Amino acid sequence: VQLQASGGGLVQPGGSLRLSCTASGNIFSINTMAWHRQAPGKQRELVAAITGGGSINYADSVRGRFTISRDSSKNTVYLQMNSLKPDDTAVYLCYGFINRINSWGQGTLVTVSS
Repeated sequence: VQLQASGGGLVQPGGSLRLSCTASGNIFSINTMAWHRQAPGKQRELVAAITGGGSINYADSVRGRFTISRDSSKNTVYLQMNSLKPDDTAVYLCYGFINRINSWGQGTLVTVSS
């Protein structure tokens, strides 16, 4: 099973980006999917998570600005990021509880700078 993330890049403060992460391989079940991020010199933190039943959780720092969603038919999770701030600069890592195993993608870099 692989998780492939995409959509990162350079954006100005106040701008928007949409991240995507698709799971592929021999998949029997996918429960929670989530986005974490890790900034230089900081610990990895949970950004947003969505369960198989659709329950959603956000970090306080992104609530109201970011939206997580998923398309189960495509084994894909999205993260719509609006009103981006320099503090959002980080490598964003995709996570999935797939086939009852914790799985991680390779990450995509988001840089918020003028």
